[in-house]
Amino acid sequence: MYKELDEQELARYCSQRDRLAENELYRRYAVRVDALCRRYLGDEEDAKDLMLETLIQALDRIDTYKYTGKGSLYAWISRIAVNKAINHITRQRWRTVRLDLWAQDNIPEPTEDEMDTVPKEKLQEWIAGLPDLRRAVFNMYCIDGYSHKEIAKMLGISEKGSASVLVKARRQLKEKIRDYLKEQQ
Repeated sequence: MYKELDEQELARYCSQRDRLAENELYRRYAVRVDALCRRYLGDEEDAKDLMLETLIQALDRIDTYKYTGKGSLYAWISRIAVNKAINHITRQRWRTVRLDLWAQDNIPEPTEDEMDTVPKEKLQEWIAGLPDLRRAVFNMYCIDGYSHKEIAKMLGISEKGSASVLVKARRQLKEKIRDYLKEQQ
């Protein structure tokens, strides 16, 4: 019965603290939320913890969820996950990498053909390997579509700081891609 529920009905049952509905919500969204958390945090164990915290918070606050159409329940849950990830990153600010004063900034952009030869798993691995702040800004800007103004507000940094961090993240990824492409020749 619960597998057939649409998200609005599922949320309604969850708000009534129906355990089977809560299990269905977990079954539907745990993998996707875990992948989202992993994108932001990089660390598998931290991501798993954050995914569980996110789903617990979502179930605790399911009464505040407003159905706005298909996909809105996951969008609502993913927003909780992103906020939790940002909070985690800002608490870990001491781990932030200092400025790259002598990093190369003349690395050419890889072409589309070159990018087609890079396995998706490798790219995900390199993104996960970025330092916390770089990974967060890269994900927020390049993948989730936030503006530098929004990123700055959420992370408590300046807009220029957000743009600078993005440049450093892209530079680091371009270096990884260039090294990979050289190894493949």
